[in-house]
Amino acid sequence: MDETLSKTSNKNLQKYGLEKVNAHWNLDGETLQELTVAKGMGTETVNGTLCVNTGKFTGRSPKDRFLVKDDYTSDKVWWGRVNKPIAPENFDKLYNEVAKYLSGKEVYIRDAYVCADPKYRMNVRTITEYPWSNYFVKNMFLRLKDDELENFEEDWLVLCAPGYEAKEPKSFGIGSGNFSIINFTKKIALVAGSAYTGEIKKGIFSALNLILPTENNVLPMHCSANVGEEGDTAIFFGLSGTGKTTLSADPERRLIGDDEHGWAADNTIFNFEGGCYAKVIDLTEEKEPDIFRAIRPGALLENVVFKEGTKEVDYSDFSITQNTRVSYPIEHIDNIQIPSFAKNPKNIFFLTCDAFGVLPPVSKLTPGQAAYHFISGYTAKVAGTEAGINEPVPSFSACFGEPFMPLHPTVYAEMLSKKMTEAGVNVWLINTGWTGGPYGVGSRIKLKYTRAMISAILKGELEKVDYDQHPIFGLHMPKYCQAVPTELLDPMNTWLQKGAYVSKAIQLAHSFHLNFDKFANQASEEILNGGPLIDTHHALADHI
Repeated sequence: MDETLSKTSNKNLQKYGLEKVNAHWNLDGETLQELTVAKGMGTETVNGTLCVNTGKFTGRSPKDRFLVKDDYTSDKVWWGRVNKPIAPENFDKLYNEVAKYLSGKEVYIRDAYVCADPKYRMNVRTITEYPWSNYFVKNMFLRLKDDELENFEEDWLVLCAPGYEAKEPKSFGIGSGNFSIINFTKKIALVAGSAYTGEIKKGIFSALNLILPTENNVLPMHCSANVGEEGDTAIFFGLSGTGKTTLSADPERRLIGDDEHGWAADNTIFNFEGGCYAKVIDLTEEKEPDIFRAIRPGALLENVVFKEGTKEVDYSDFSITQNTRVSYPIEHIDNIQIPSFAKNPKNIFFLTCDAFGVLPPVSKLTPGQAAYHFISGYTAKVAGTEAGINEPVPSFSACFGEPFMPLHPTVYAEMLSKKMTEAGVNVWLINTGWTGGPYGVGSRIKLKYTRAMISAILKGELEKVDYDQHPIFGLHMPKYCQAVPTELLDPMNTWLQKGAYVSKAIQLAHSFHLNFDKFANQASEEILNGGPLIDTHHALADHI
């Protein structure tokens, strides 16, 4: 530990309201791991990977997320269920409470940046109560060279104090003792009462989702991205469980990033981050070789369980949470783009896991349909994944990342439409869910078929085939795709009873319309026309 002590600094942090703290600056991962284990905050797996338990919170707490409402945000933010306001004076009180709580303690400081494209780089200083929270930031934000740390000045500050809980929260204008608050004027993200590391990552992502579109004409995206040998970039949007990380990991293409990107005016796609934060539930080397092999010293596992009597992780054990996670530097993946940005976006994939077995496995979208499905952000929760869910339930998250989007979803959708039109990008809806019937009746579409469809698109092969239009959703379905059974391409053909298919498809279309009602008054006619066909019965007359 002598080396650790030599790196300990008592630099003056009074400008942040921190008094008499024992501050550790930019410790290396090995030292942070030693400190975490020594303090009884974590253990090591059989291969030496650090493993921690995040305690009460094993995921984000959306109901406890707030944005400071002031002159900067008042007329920009889409206020409501997702973006809840807090008064500036209440933020100041809470900040002072957290600063007072951290004073006199050990804290861990990490200087890093986000946005790989130098034109949009944003320096972030993160001060954490726990060493392993700092380890997460080291993995996830972009790392600086030693000489860049000497004169570092932050653009944003993150203050993270999992051990603090607000007493009498209602007096601060919040509902619980834990909270995550973003102050755009003071450029501070404040996280307290929760040790779930995703709150740090998504706090800065949320900040970028307001700053980049309004100040830089950059579209922020909750997506993964990769680039081919010819320099063609592909973008993959999708909610948890749809295959975003799996399908963007392609041995023939270089990974740009797996979760957060920007699309700049010069058609550059750039990673916001320097690492990956992947789910590991049911992880196997066969299914997810890149993620499995990335879990080695330098990675940080969260809320996993060991096999009895060993230090070997049982990835099938979700007794703590379904949301078991690992963070690791992107360099733990072999085939990556360095630096992590590229030009020439050619294809966008919207991934959905349709547990109703209704949507085609692959379909090409018009610009209006692309905007509609982007705003909708559809997938389905499968029976058994949550208490009380006994059959598939539609799940919608605007822009495939509604909890992190401060602006109205139509703002992002119109930016996407404009950029895809200018760049000549093709947009595809890929269903990685069920075929031949809903969950419990049909079967999951085989990964090898989904990969074959995406491969055919990236090679331009689906530009040369004929298409049918789906009678209810209006989607354009290819009649042929190499290495994919033809009957699979039109989902109605896979159901034994076509009447049952029609009934289920109309039911899902109705869910789309109901969800879209809250966006309709700010959506253009082109976007509105991109949804499921209204006169479904008439459209079906000649199809059955």
